[in-house]
This record gives sequence, C-alpha cells and structure tokens, in this order.
Amino acid sequence: MHHSGSGSRPRPPTISDVAQAAGVSRTTVSHALNGIGKVDPRTRERIKRTAAELGYRPNLRAQRLRRGEAKTIALASSMPFAVAGGPSRLGFYMEVAAAAAESALLHDYALVLVPPVQSTSALYSVDIDGAIVVEPDVGDAAAAQLAERNLPYVALGRPVSEAERVPYVDLRGGLVAELLLRHLYEQGARRPALIVGAGARHSSVDALAAYERVAGRYGWEPVVASAPEEGGEQAGYESCAALLAAHPGLDAVCAMVDAFAVGAVRAVTDSGRSVPDDVLVATRYDGLRARTCEPPLTAVDLHLDRAASDAVALLLGRLRGEDAAPVATAPEPRVVVRRSTTR
Repeated sequence: MHHSGSGSRPRPPTISDVAQAAGVSRTTVSHALNGIGKVDPRTRERIKRTAAELGYRPNLRAQRLRRGEAKTIALASSMPFAVAGGPSRLGFYMEVAAAAAESALLHDYALVLVPPVQSTSALYSVDIDGAIVVEPDVGDAAAAQLAERNLPYVALGRPVSEAERVPYVDLRGGLVAELLLRHLYEQGARRPALIVGAGARHSSVDALAAYERVAGRYGWEPVVASAPEEGGEQAGYESCAALLAAHPGLDAVCAMVDAFAVGAVRAVTDSGRSVPDDVLVATRYDGLRARTCEPPLTAVDLHLDRAASDAVALLLGRLRGEDAAPVATAPEPRVVVRRSTTR
C-alpha cells in the first residue's frame, strides 16, 4: 500500500492492485468482477476473494459513465402533494417512496423523488434511467415529460388514458370502494354519499363506477360530490356540509381522499350530528390521517409496500428490454375497521 505521508489513510486499492495480487491481467479482474467474458469459475472465485481481502470497491460512477446508465429511477407524480391535503398525499407518497427505495436498492438502483411535476420540471434535467408515475391523471404531466425524453416508465395505479400502453400495478380502485361501501351497508347505512377527488385518476373514476354499481344492488339513491384534492380538509368540509344540507337523511359518507374525510367529520359535527352515531365516515388510504382523526377513521390497507416493490420490478423489467405491458395486481385490499363506522 502506498502512503501519502505519515498518519494519512492509505489510498483505496485499484483494479491493478487486485490484478497484481491475484497474478492475472487487469482485464481478467474487470471481467471476473463484472460477470462478463469467459473467466474460469475457479479463477473468478480467487479474484473475488482477493478483491474482498484488499477491500477493493468498484468505481460505480466510472462504470455508469461507461455503460451509459444512471442506475437511478425516479418516483414522480403530477399530484401537488404539498397542497393536496398536506400529510395525506405526503403520507401515501412517502409510504410508496420508502418501499420503492428499499426495493430499488436490492437491485443496485437509487431512487430519486421528483417534486410534483407541473409544466416546467426537474424531469427534464435529472439523470434517471426510468420512472414510476404515481396514480397518473388523464394527460398526466409527469408521464408526458417522460415520454418526451423517451424514458421508460410504469404506473402505480391504473393509467386512465386509453392510449397508455404502460405496465402498471393495479391498486384495485373499484374493489377498494366496493369493500368500503359494503362495510357501510353492513353497519346499517342506507343513505350513504360518496365524495371523490375531481379529476380522472383511477382512484376517483373507479370509486364512482363502483358506487353506482353498489347503489343499484342495494337500491340506494346515488348522492355524489367531487372536489379538487388540492382543497384538502376544507374542500371535504364544504362538500359534506352541502350534502348534509341537501340530503338531511344521509347516514354515511365515503370520502375517498383522507383529507376530505377529516373535513367531513367536522362538517357532520358542526351540523349537530355525531360520528358514528348519526353518520358513518370511511376513507380509502389507511395512513396517519385516518389513524389520528377523532374519531379514528375506517380505511383500507392497500398493501402499498408490496405494490411499490411490484412497480420497481415492472420498471426494471422494462429497463432490461422486456417489451410486454404487464399488469401486477396488488394483494387483496383489507378494510381496517375503526370507530368512525362502529356503532
């Protein structure tokens, strides 16, 4: 080892050091450690052992430059999560991010978070190999920019644009809404209303279709409101207050956005009724918001950790050049029953 002066750390070992110690050429070391070329298996093992003993670490940046890969994937969304009911979207997004980052690292990829994609965006400048787009909207800005850069992407949640032939993880929006509505019915609801986010993300579109199906089955008169997700709790409050005024007999509210649900609880209380005695309230995402609401909200476990790692797997498949557009289905969603629907 060469020391550059007393007491300083020795320089990290290079490929040449490994080659010298193992008695082979630098090319053989490179091939053995990168799993390319024809290297005798015993020699490969010896080189790997030598590299480990010397503490050799490959220069990833140099490798990436040679291969033209960033070894980085992005998690992107056009949902303005800072304003869309703050912690609610942040909760959903960060839960997905944590699981996706862990999954990506297992395959030697790093995950970058891209702030909400609007018209001018980091998606043009950040060095990535591909991306996961969270619950794309119709004409999604994030998806459009990725397509423009010719970067592969997959969707978490069903892409609603028919033209999109991209692999996606099905978060089963229709089934989720159906499970919640069936639960409300079992708890005695006969006049439940639905509040969804305005816009055409699968979670809103599928919930609406499910509500119409279930209403037909149970003979409910459909009562539906939609509000922009950016409006957060206040939008949920105003929607619910208007519904209660127009339909005094309402006995349940299925507010798909958790921020809306928290606002709805407040609207019910302000109208002189109580949750759950007079009006049941349930929501979709089982995050911090649902658990800390008073009363705590019945919600759905969407198995986001599994869904996120499935999305990473689909994206890495695309990066390897698999050209199919497969659909991965998240595990069976499960209703987590809390006090907001328990009489």
